[in-house]
Amino acid sequence: MINYLNEYKRWCESDEFDDETKRELLEIRDDEKEIEDRFYKELEFGTAGLRGVIGAGTNRMNKYTVGKATQGLANYILEQGTQDKGVAISYDSRRMSKEFSLQTALILNANGIKTYLFENLRPVPELSFAVRELKCTAGIMITASHNPPKYNGYKVYWDDGSQIIAPRDKDIIAKVRAVKEYSEIKEISKEEAIEKGLFNIIGIEMDDKYIDTLKSLILNSEIVKEQGKDIKVVYTPLHGTGNTIAERLLKEIGLENVYVVPEQKDPDGNFPTVDYPNPEDKKAFKLALELAKEVDADVVLATDPDADRLGIYAKDSKTGEYMTYTGNMSALLIAEYRISQMKEKGILPRKGMMITTVVSSNLTQAIAKEYNLKCYEVLTGFKNIGAIMKKEEELDDGYRYVFGFEESYGCLIGDYARDKDGIAAVMALCEAACYYKSKGETLWDQMNNIYEKYGYYKEDQVSIVLEGAEGAEKIQDMMTNMRNTPVQKIGEYKVLTFKDIDRDYVKDMVTGEESTTGLPKSNVLYYGLEDNSWCCVRPSGTEPKIKLYMGIKGISEDDANIKLENLKNAMVAIVK
Repeated sequence: MINYLNEYKRWCESDEFDDETKRELLEIRDDEKEIEDRFYKELEFGTAGLRGVIGAGTNRMNKYTVGKATQGLANYILEQGTQDKGVAISYDSRRMSKEFSLQTALILNANGIKTYLFENLRPVPELSFAVRELKCTAGIMITASHNPPKYNGYKVYWDDGSQIIAPRDKDIIAKVRAVKEYSEIKEISKEEAIEKGLFNIIGIEMDDKYIDTLKSLILNSEIVKEQGKDIKVVYTPLHGTGNTIAERLLKEIGLENVYVVPEQKDPDGNFPTVDYPNPEDKKAFKLALELAKEVDADVVLATDPDADRLGIYAKDSKTGEYMTYTGNMSALLIAEYRISQMKEKGILPRKGMMITTVVSSNLTQAIAKEYNLKCYEVLTGFKNIGAIMKKEEELDDGYRYVFGFEESYGCLIGDYARDKDGIAAVMALCEAACYYKSKGETLWDQMNNIYEKYGYYKEDQVSIVLEGAEGAEKIQDMMTNMRNTPVQKIGEYKVLTFKDIDRDYVKDMVTGEESTTGLPKSNVLYYGLEDNSWCCVRPSGTEPKIKLYMGIKGISEDDANIKLENLKNAMVAIVK
């Protein structure tokens, strides 16, 4: 742990830091708790890159911490000898995103590495697409995704368009940690970088390519054009990047009645109309639902600031109510629509695969079985889905990607990118809405059809927020206690299987047989329960939270809801 008072003093006095930084720090000189939080550690460059509160200090997102991360990444790229391939850079609407993206480009340029910076903010999935399209060695997205306004972050992608994975992530982390002094960060002016051909701008030509690629994935274009005259869609980008693409895309595929929430249409890093710009949060839909009732919309959609996640409400025509979907529900609705249509049209691959995560719905396995698809289960983080895509792609007779998703409101409908794509999900759900409308059904009718077909799979999660150094320690203690305390029963369910993924350990609780998980090490505990039920616990990799996940299979809507609530309460009681 850093001696936080000494480090604070150094930042206040050293010539390494500018006057604005010093002024900000002098304002907190009487608040030792705040000084400790800003300086008790360095903002960690982890496997997802950087993410933290914006501000001065070693444990904050600022030009110094971003500079160190970029210099470390530059050192790694130079060691690989791939600097001429270049790095694509995009950013979202958050405070300092534009400034951090320009700073990142120029530090890379100062190291002789070519960059391609988007002319303005663009979504994560378009950045992933651009890395592949431009054949770059890497990509960087300045974003804190769906976090509250005080946060920003820095995601690193590699040449396949996926976020960095092992062992590359560890190698890059080591290079970042090796940058000990801020004076090691190289500098160049924008003018000199342009003159040397190192600094390049990506314009709307990339939007055109990305949109054309998404449009090529439509399965029933005539039905969309026909029903698009009547179907009404309300969409909100929640002050983020989504509407740089979404509204144009929907109109181009034939939707004539697209209503973008006016108060949330323009990018704004303060997110003035929402406490938390996350489509997982029902409160984020307040304005969208008001507009939906006003225009009598069929579907209500929201993407998070970097547009990799999608939330949805759909109208139940029987009650007139707008019904909310979890990330599992919306993704698997898209999956069932697309896979059934591909099968009907004879274009489902002979060796197709679905990819999901250990904390996503078991309904995935039921759908995969129905359509004779291989189902891969990976750790949370879409980069793990990308890794399977890459592995199979490199085999002579590997499995072809059909669909992948994680329960945290993110899916990918094609292999043109390697991260979840909220924009493509908006398009796919609108296409599905048109298709089912042509059959006289709503999206909510179809969701119930899926449950009738496969069973009432329901899932939920609970996040326990514990901030600061004390919170981090408490989260660690909670995981240790769970890990070292054998659990025979959770609620009314016997534990059949216990997995400690960090220790690569599996125990069959019935036979006592022990085996390995076959997954990379990760601080995740998983409990397989009776009756197709399960629970999982892990600390968040990006926020000060411990996250609990659970899922059940019921015989009806009411049965499923009761079982899920009981299991959730039992799991919370065990962890606390």
